[in-house]
Amino acid sequence: MQVVWRGADAFDEAAYGRVFNARKPERSPAAVAFPESDDDVIAAVRLARERSLQVSVRSGGHSWAGWSVRDDALLIDMARMRSIQYDPDSGIAVANPAIQGGHELAPFLEDHGRMFPGGHCASVGIGGFLLQGGQGWNSRHLGWACQSVVAIDVVTANGELVRADDSENSDLLWAARGAGPGFFGVVVRFHLRTYPKPHMVHDTWTFSMNDLEPLVEWMDDVLPTLERTVEPVIAASSLRDLPLRDGVERPDGPLLLLHTTAMSSDEADAARMLAPLDGCPIAERALFHERGPTSIAEENQAQVAQNPDGYRYAADCAWTNVGGAELAPLLRSMWSELDTEHSFSIWYGWAPTGDLPDMAFSVEGNVYVAAYAIWDDPERDAHYREWVHRRIGAIAASGEGVYLGDTDFTRRPDRFLSDANFARLQELRAKWDPDRLFCSYLIDPAATLNRPYGGTERIQ
Repeated sequence: MQVVWRGADAFDEAAYGRVFNARKPERSPAAVAFPESDDDVIAAVRLARERSLQVSVRSGGHSWAGWSVRDDALLIDMARMRSIQYDPDSGIAVANPAIQGGHELAPFLEDHGRMFPGGHCASVGIGGFLLQGGQGWNSRHLGWACQSVVAIDVVTANGELVRADDSENSDLLWAARGAGPGFFGVVVRFHLRTYPKPHMVHDTWTFSMNDLEPLVEWMDDVLPTLERTVEPVIAASSLRDLPLRDGVERPDGPLLLLHTTAMSSDEADAARMLAPLDGCPIAERALFHERGPTSIAEENQAQVAQNPDGYRYAADCAWTNVGGAELAPLLRSMWSELDTEHSFSIWYGWAPTGDLPDMAFSVEGNVYVAAYAIWDDPERDAHYREWVHRRIGAIAASGEGVYLGDTDFTRRPDRFLSDANFARLQELRAKWDPDRLFCSYLIDPAATLNRPYGGTERIQ
């Protein structure tokens, strides 16, 4: 196993090279370990304990705040453990956490006629995605991706490899379904329930920013009537190549893209599922409309264009149950200020919410709003970081909480678990990691974890 210590020539690349965000963390780990086997992971955990170092873990994703890069910790980077297996008798796939959901897991399963509710961004490693809950394809129907994790193999704080499932170490599996970067172990394998590959169709509209209010209010009305296999997203984006009808000149500034996917059994089934969208009250004002077949691979490719490598990022999010008429002016304030080509923001329809299973993940709402500031000038870091947290903070002030995958608690902490689940998670940390070997959540030292954001806290 390679261990690169701070001060070595290869340290900067080892510590920061796999951070997706070009705005690299200013924190510095003591060393980075690159295990290639279960035994290497065990050795790395034991090495940290011998050296009195805390442990952080990296699978490899977007991690806007750079969760895994922690001062004076041993960073265990899982990049070199890359295996996927599939059992056709059980429908279970087994994968290491650094496996990329879109680039690797999805095409592997497609070859077997299967799918998994993996993430919308193809390059994200499944480890952090699943530990944070996993908002993925067909999740309105299949649930959070972590709900399809049937077991994990995990190296615990005492350096032992254990299996956690519904019958063995079930409390460890409970924590892994939603604890995110606060999980107190190193998952070396996820055992995933897979599903038959569906027929996938998209319905895509482009509107000008002038149509924001009627579009948001209409989608707020129609959302609860859509079948759970239908996933609607309104994206505000300034990308130059957004789809337009022939002969339509692109208006200046951000445009609105209503992009809906449906997982169905066949074309006729998809048409029935998408029929509520045929009643769009502003259809005659659309700059583009198209409905047709698509695939997870095609959808992931579009996400790559919207989330390019080599840029600086800041992100924030909020779950909200406020109605469309109340939400629309807050969205306009934010969406009209998207002033770089790649910056974007989404309204993601989730309602109606249902009863979640017993797992750590426990906060959601009718609508998910997230904003992603994307820029290339380091001199603009402070501006865009303040902007994204201020604009989302205005929505979060009357929101339900956040999804860990799009947060930065060093700037704006918020509620991410129910009070009862947060308390239980702390009890389980004390049981499984009494010496606090594993780093917990990255948060401003003056802030409080899991406290609902009231809008009066200072945004850093």
